[in-house]
Amino acid sequence: MTELKDDTVVTISYVGKLVTGDVFKEMDADAPHKATLGASELPPTLETKIRTMSKGETATVQVPPEEGYGPRQKDLLQEIENKEFIERVQPKPGMIISLKADKDGEEVQVPATVIEINGDVVTVDYNHPLAGHDLIYEVTLIDVE
Repeated sequence: MTELKDDTVVTISYVGKLVTGDVFKEMDADAPHKATLGASELPPTLETKIRTMSKGETATVQVPPEEGYGPRQKDLLQEIENKEFIERVQPKPGMIISLKADKDGEEVQVPATVIEINGDVVTVDYNHPLAGHDLIYEVTLIDVE
């Protein structure tokens, strides 16, 4: 098969997993995903593989953190005094909470994961939960337009 070119619209189904086998996202054939090649809609490693696939073919592709949700950034860990939470929620490790943060001079709500509670201090992580992980995609090329 010839390689699929930019601006080709492909319909795919996939299962996204971590190296551990834990599934983080699934798009099955009943609700497939459409993407335009060359439009930066897919991780580059995944798109490169799809370009060489035939309709109906299934392949497994490993995507590095840099193409997925990025590397984990230590500066996105923050310690907050527990009194900031007491009125709204009782934080527990693993809980995802919505916190206010400054982004380009504007206050926005962002999710953060509670990492640990040590006395009156709560450590939260603003990294995306999939940051720092290799992602494994089992992708099937359903259609090519």
